Amino acid sequence: MQMQKEIHMTGKDLTDMVQLRPQDVARYAIVPGPKDRLEVLMKKLESPTRNFSFMEYSMYTGMYQGIKITAMNGGRFSTDTSITTEVMCNAQIQNIIRIGTCGALNEKIKVGDLIVVDTVLRGDGVTPYYVDKTFHTTADKKIADTLEAVAKETGITVHRGTAWTTDALLRETREIVEAKRKEGAIAVDMVSSTLLTIAQVYKIKAASILAVSDNVVTGEMGFMNPLYYMAETKLIEIALETVKRLEKQ
Repeated sequence: MQMQKEIHMTGKDLTDMVQLRPQDVARYAIVPGPKDRLEVLMKKLESPTRNFSFMEYSMYTGMYQGIKITAMNGGRFSTDTSITTEVMCNAQIQNIIRIGTCGALNEKIKVGDLIVVDTVLRGDGVTPYYVDKTFHTTADKKIADTLEAVAKETGITVHRGTAWTTDALLRETREIVEAKRKEGAIAVDMVSSTLLTIAQVYKIKAASILAVSDNVVTGEMGFMNPLYYMAETKLIEIALETVKRLEKQ
């Protein structure tokens, strides 16, 4: 017996399931990975309304200095990011800003620095089901330019370039890492490829800014480094100010 539908469940099916409509959300979404970062962001919004909670994901929409903004914990990995990005795209949110973390692939990039993603080397297992090998995954230039400009004003060191997204956190071997560095990657994460690729497929503007938590080349682990937590906290302020500037343009 063949499947009765061409696709078992689409992004629209899931969006309908959580009863999310375009009029319920904002033109802008700020998307941290974990719930605790979402809770910090929520404190910045006025009168936030919960759009839905499904499994461990929650979406809220509120106001920030007169601008309507949606916030959602978008997931830590490519698989859960694909689900949340599908929901945002099918709800017709027009601008998505990912605030996350990454490992540096350049010895000159320090823990606590920020990286604005331009392009992505796709090493995740989700996007091959959306696009072929020749697809060029990029961030929206206008959002990325604004993120970079705002981030530099904080005084934190900002880098911009290519990120490599992988699902195999514990298989970042010297050979694989060096190959990705030769292809131009300056950072590695587990989300940007999926979010940016799916957004491109739906023709939704999206960008990704990441706080450096460790350095893969030097072996430095910065999860106990206060500079990393300072940078991670600054990401929310940077994203909110970026929305303000985009709204004025």
